[in-house]
Amino acid sequence: MSTTTRLGVLDIGSNTVHLAVVDAAYAARPVQAAGARTVVRIMRYLRPDGSLSPEGVAAMLTAVDDAMALARESAVDEMLPMATSALRDATNGPEVLAAIGERVGQPVRVLSGEDESRLTFLAARRWHGWAAGRLLVLDIGGGSLEIASGVDEEPDLAVSLPLGAGRMTMGFLPDDPPAPEHVEALREHVRTTLAPAVEAFRALPAPDHVVATSKTFRSLARLAGMQTEAVGPDDRWRMRRSQLADWVPRLARITAEGRTALPGITPERTFQIVAGGVVAVETMRALGVDEVEICPWALREGAILRRLDHS
Repeated sequence: MSTTTRLGVLDIGSNTVHLAVVDAAYAARPVQAAGARTVVRIMRYLRPDGSLSPEGVAAMLTAVDDAMALARESAVDEMLPMATSALRDATNGPEVLAAIGERVGQPVRVLSGEDESRLTFLAARRWHGWAAGRLLVLDIGGGSLEIASGVDEEPDLAVSLPLGAGRMTMGFLPDDPPAPEHVEALREHVRTTLAPAVEAFRALPAPDHVVATSKTFRSLARLAGMQTEAVGPDDRWRMRRSQLADWVPRLARITAEGRTALPGITPERTFQIVAGGVVAVETMRALGVDEVEICPWALREGAILRRLDHS
């Protein structure tokens, strides 16, 4: 019988600092024991030189301190701290990571964009199983967009593009609600940035199943998609590109505060949901995807699975 380990997965992302405490064992489904999420929205603290402002660093360190307090309270056996695009790209990222490492008691693993894409793909593959055939997995984070495709647990192709919802909001949508010409400029930027990756994915066989992961896609699906019959305790959602394309212009005409009255749009996502919707629609369009199924597992679950596979 496999030994159960209580893992603390600390995911330091572009939008949130998220701790998931899970009881995990090889060949068993991880069971969450506790969790905490602090909304930091680190992209708003980026300065012109690419560094995080002192206020941003303080907000992130406070969130990490709160997460570590819960980890100690939950008697975590092992921490898996990881950071994604926000700290990966910040010019003072190494100094911030060193400060976080002191608080966690170990170095923080900085994931490359391809690492993020591959771990998310692994989580989706395990969730959907071999019967799903060739998977195409889409993931919109705060700082980057990940796309991966393959038939095995390692994708044939995994890419990461700087098209995250937070990054695009800060770069293209300064007004609330955003001006139509700014939304159109964002749309053009997404299409241009996607083009080389789309060519590479078109060279692969067509996917049998397309899934989307993480909070941006889940929020959009609760707004524009449809709930399907659940198997077990997990909600199942699907979303057609046509449904989302119909909603994005309407979202863009509503203020950030007003969007929170809509289903699926939480306060932590409302400021960047328009940009997320534009990136989602344009990615689906470019890849010829008519519909996605929302996968409840993503990067954190992929990191847990990888850790258990190598235990």
